[in-house]
Amino acid sequence: MILFHSNMKVEKNIALSFTYLFLLTLIYACNGTKKEPAKVTIAAAANMQYALGPIMENFTEKTGIPCELIIGSSGKHTAQIMEGAPFDVFVSADMKYPMDLYKKGLSTAQPEIYAYGKLVLWTMIEGLQVSIENLNDSSIDHIALANPKTAPYGQAAVEVLKKHGLLDSLEHKLVFGESVAQTNQFIYSKSAEIGFTALSVVLTPEMKGKGKWVLIEDSAYTPIAQGVVLINHPNRNNSKALEFYKFLFSDDARIILKEFGYSVNE
Repeated sequence: MILFHSNMKVEKNIALSFTYLFLLTLIYACNGTKKEPAKVTIAAAANMQYALGPIMENFTEKTGIPCELIIGSSGKHTAQIMEGAPFDVFVSADMKYPMDLYKKGLSTAQPEIYAYGKLVLWTMIEGLQVSIENLNDSSIDHIALANPKTAPYGQAAVEVLKKHGLLDSLEHKLVFGESVAQTNQFIYSKSAEIGFTALSVVLTPEMKGKGKWVLIEDSAYTPIAQGVVLINHPNRNNSKALEFYKFLFSDDARIILKEFGYSVNE
């Protein structure tokens, strides 16, 4: 009986040793392997939300990789990424913000230009003359534009007003949206009689033919070069995100971008 208990004790110790060894191996493997996210999370500037819809659908159809889109101003997204937001790809409305991330080591490489945006002046008010020269008219109390501190299209709008010598005289009429998306709401709801937005907005199927708009001449503002970066996650495998990044420069994506009024490098 004594021998039996001794064998049982030895077997139990051996079993525990193997259990501990297995757990240590498992912990090491988990720490040493980068996790692959189930989907690609894309933080995008508000002007890109309409074009990215069909681009993501096309991408998922071809690769089977699902995507999630988070819309906001480029400046706000940059701040969130610096605070550790779990985004995989940042599709900006300019090059400055993604370059800031690169300089801080938060992107895998320098940003690349995927498209150039265009600025328009848009109104939903019937009978209102849509022109830069008419912005001083007494019938216009509010002019909507995105916040120039965080939104590149807002910066472009301010440049246009400065170029035409109107910024000071119109300052009391300016209403700032947090992003292009909120600016669109001001214009579409007629909270603002007129406003500056992206050409991609007025070319969407939902907005085509609604209101009136004019294209602002390219020479009136600095070209809106829009950049994209892969976010650097030390503990995550970015292979799926890299596939989407590459797809954004594909012929399929370029065709869609052109349909929404962007110009692209061929």
